[in-house]
Amino acid sequence: MTLASKFSRQQPVRVVYFAGSGRSGTTVINNILGQLEGSFASGELRYLWQRGIVENRMCGCGVPFAQCTLWGDVMDRVRQESPDFTPMSIAGGLRSRLAVRRVPRMVARRIAGRSAVSDTPEDKAIVNAYRALSDILDGATIVDSSKLPPYGLLLDGRPELEVRILHVVRDPRATAFSWQRSKPTHDLGNDELMPKLQVWKSSALWALWNVLTLLVWGRSDRYLRVRYEDFVADPEPTMRAIAEHCGFSDASLPFVDPTTVTLAPTHSVAGNPARHSRGEIRIRPDDEWTRAMSRSARWTVTTITAPALLLFGYTRPSRRKGERVRTPSTLETGPAATHTTNS
Repeated sequence: MTLASKFSRQQPVRVVYFAGSGRSGTTVINNILGQLEGSFASGELRYLWQRGIVENRMCGCGVPFAQCTLWGDVMDRVRQESPDFTPMSIAGGLRSRLAVRRVPRMVARRIAGRSAVSDTPEDKAIVNAYRALSDILDGATIVDSSKLPPYGLLLDGRPELEVRILHVVRDPRATAFSWQRSKPTHDLGNDELMPKLQVWKSSALWALWNVLTLLVWGRSDRYLRVRYEDFVADPEPTMRAIAEHCGFSDASLPFVDPTTVTLAPTHSVAGNPARHSRGEIRIRPDDEWTRAMSRSARWTVTTITAPALLLFGYTRPSRRKGERVRTPSTLETGPAATHTTNS
């Protein structure tokens, strides 16, 4: 079969797209799914062009992107099929087209039955990256933890891709606290730290991206919502429900006990430093925010996100030191819940 015929096949590439906001605990779920046969954990693939090709950051396998043989093969195919575009132009185009200011226009286009994100010639190269990955990996499902809903809308509007949505939600007070931490990226071989967001900004983005994800896909049978708190409270059955939604109903999950997984390296191109985790990893709650977050920061987050807090089942936590947050537990698909886990 020729390269051209491979790229022209009618079978769409299967993609599992993580949607929501940052610091929601998606990395470990992505890593676990990446261990399953027929699955490829790409990390945050929207950053392929900038962080992978331009900046040559570390691949999840432990070598710089340019030295990874898998990504080298993928990019050779993409360049052959899309010779007119440069990584810089694609990365810049994505930043402009997916900006927050364009969200109202995306929603209006979606309501009108049009592609939410306007098509551009650069989309050919973007889609070809998914196609090349799938072809090289014998039809693997691409697990993309990019999270940004506008990028998910771009992918979902492409007929060459079959997209399922995994909406991972975490308490916004926890995500705001996480955005304030100093975390090394482990990406460039230096002491570079991950960017921080002010509390008000991370809260506003949490509300925007999670509500937008629910509005766009919440009634689709291709949609599954899971909360981070439910996942860490009961990892194995939650992962089994996620795997089933993603098309891996008979998958052998890498659990060695109910809360511990064994992870082999992935080829994730970008994301949280936890994407480099390997070996036995214990899954446990990260609830430091319930003890260490200031009263003023907690008030700011709660005020900004109040309506969405209730929408996603979060209640105001106790102020007593050390007391864990008590929230109802949900795992929901499409228009109706099909699984419930108790924490």
